[in-house]
Amino acid sequence: MLKKLFSLFLLLFTSISLLTAQDNPVHFKFATKKISDCEYDLQFIATIEDTWHMYSLHEVKDPKDTPPNPTVFKFTKSADYEIVGKTTESKPIKEFDKVFEMDVQYFKHTATFTQRIKLKSDKKVSIKGKLEFQACTEEKCIFPPADDFEFQVQGSAACVGTVKMEIVSGGTTFTVPSITDSISKEDTINAAVGEVKDPPVISQGIPKEIKETPKSWYAIFIAGFIGGALALLTPCVFPMIPMNVSFFTKQSKTKAEGIKNALLYAASIIVLYVGLGLGVTLIFGAGALHSLSTNVWFNLAFFVLLLVFAMSFLGAFEITLPSSFVNKMDAKSDKGGYVGIFFMAFTLALVSFSCTGPIIGTLLVEASSTGNISGPFWGMFGFSLALALPFGLFAAFPGWLNSLPQSGGWLNAVKVTLGFLELALALKFASNADLVVQAGILTREVFVGLWIVIFALLTMYLVGMFKTSHDSDLKHVSVGRLFVAITSFFVVVYLIPGMWGAPLKLFSGILPPLEYSESPHGFGGSNAGATAQASIPQDAEFSKFMEVNKNGIVHFKNDYEHALAYAKKVGKPLLIDFTGHACANCRKTEDYVWPDAEVTKRLNNDVVLVSLYVDDKRELDPKDYMTVQWYGKERQITDIGDKFKYMQEKIYGQSTQPLYVLVDGNEQVLAPIRGYNPSIPEYINWLQDGISKYKK
Repeated sequence: MLKKLFSLFLLLFTSISLLTAQDNPVHFKFATKKISDCEYDLQFIATIEDTWHMYSLHEVKDPKDTPPNPTVFKFTKSADYEIVGKTTESKPIKEFDKVFEMDVQYFKHTATFTQRIKLKSDKKVSIKGKLEFQACTEEKCIFPPADDFEFQVQGSAACVGTVKMEIVSGGTTFTVPSITDSISKEDTINAAVGEVKDPPVISQGIPKEIKETPKSWYAIFIAGFIGGALALLTPCVFPMIPMNVSFFTKQSKTKAEGIKNALLYAASIIVLYVGLGLGVTLIFGAGALHSLSTNVWFNLAFFVLLLVFAMSFLGAFEITLPSSFVNKMDAKSDKGGYVGIFFMAFTLALVSFSCTGPIIGTLLVEASSTGNISGPFWGMFGFSLALALPFGLFAAFPGWLNSLPQSGGWLNAVKVTLGFLELALALKFASNADLVVQAGILTREVFVGLWIVIFALLTMYLVGMFKTSHDSDLKHVSVGRLFVAITSFFVVVYLIPGMWGAPLKLFSGILPPLEYSESPHGFGGSNAGATAQASIPQDAEFSKFMEVNKNGIVHFKNDYEHALAYAKKVGKPLLIDFTGHACANCRKTEDYVWPDAEVTKRLNNDVVLVSLYVDDKRELDPKDYMTVQWYGKERQITDIGDKFKYMQEKIYGQSTQPLYVLVDGNEQVLAPIRGYNPSIPEYINWLQDGISKYKK
């Protein structure tokens, strides 16, 4: 019954993932450029995904032709403005299309459409309408429904007195207030649609040199390789090594043929598991990965999934695939030749699933939640390479088989050890969900306490103080087992001071942050260390909006408006820190880079820091709700995190955290946008470069 429920859970999760991965391949950003007191250029900036293209405004005049649908902008008539001229576009690609049998004009990657309007009012004017387009790949086309758009621009007294026109209603009206609307109407970048004064996206361009190493490919590859090496030591895989290698060496007519077949077998293993990694990549898609990593239900689902994996490794039950399916694949492996070798590898993957499944699941969860589209590929390549190497090497050097240890109870000990590690990792996903909603359940002390118990029990198990149902009697503790026990016990000893506020930098990014504690400065501790480094400035207007964080750095938290106003007042650049409660690399920057004396000095003295949490699910004040066009549809923003996530994506074109943007009082970008990079000297140089430009 439990196996059926687990299979149903995996099926449901895969179905949900497939649904969430679908998205409109063309994404529009809207901006305005002021030409005069009464004239504005409305700009529609389209970003087109790879392999897709959309068609231009070009209309075919020959009625015999059947062209693709052109891009169309339909403006709602109003007495407050008039359309000046026709809509223009950036230069399209023109070529003969075999399907339409005619010359077509289209755009790849990006396109900009511009329409000039003239105002006839001294009030704020809403310019509304609908846009339609057709998008195609080499294989298919889509025809999304018409999308509403709206711009808001400010008229002046000079615009009054023109001829009135009849108002024609059309479309759903929605308004997106500026991020800084409550502070300044003059120098504000609207987060979505509305007036933009020299926005970095349009006029100057945001420097796109993002210095970021979030879960770099080699780190994911190494993690996968370690996972594959651990899978080799499980009772489902280890006994297969001598059996399969002997089969190839005995069935082959020559030694060279045996080596060739074993290498083909190893290559088939790599192809199978890398194919699985690519499958996960296609399911989740680039745009959805990072959003999933901070989604409450995603994290809770994987907490339950890893909990099930841990129980399986600890001996409660085995996760197996349907025997009928395994038997069919095994029968196909008897065909011989390359096809038979491939199905032998497939059969290995199936029969070893009870041991490799939890490791693969954990690896794919970690790789896919990074937001890196290539993460699952590199993770599974490392895993499969470690799994396949022994088959190729032992086939080439069969004498090495004699040096392999005999199968026995130690293989089950490896499974149980992995079960404890799965249990510890499962808590990380539960912690992510707790942090996102700020529930205060899995605080730092609770998390550290549970880890202490888990690793203490693991140590006791390894030295033979108790055993599980599938363990054989332990007559002595081997050297390898003893070293693993020492490592586990070291983790216990290292974690204990964390109950009293120790930073525990070794597990930075995994444990909840220090400020998410029942006692943020440790039991009986104080915040003297932080206040010694910095104190909140005595400013009657802004002091009440500032905080001192765990590193003794003064900052604004989730308060962009006051942070920008204060930066203008004191004449300093604004450092925007797009972060997240469940962001591991954000914690690493805060634990390793920001505490550096030079970095701390610059953050306190030379810039104004504002931290914006894009995964904060606390609700906005209803008066601050925003209805926007986002991810291809009209959405209402009602929580703090979505407000800043939308701001980050629409203005700066990025969705990963951490993201550091240094801007001046007019919100112009001063230095290349920076992602996660643990180099302290580079961070100092980046800060200094932006500060110097600001002073000039």
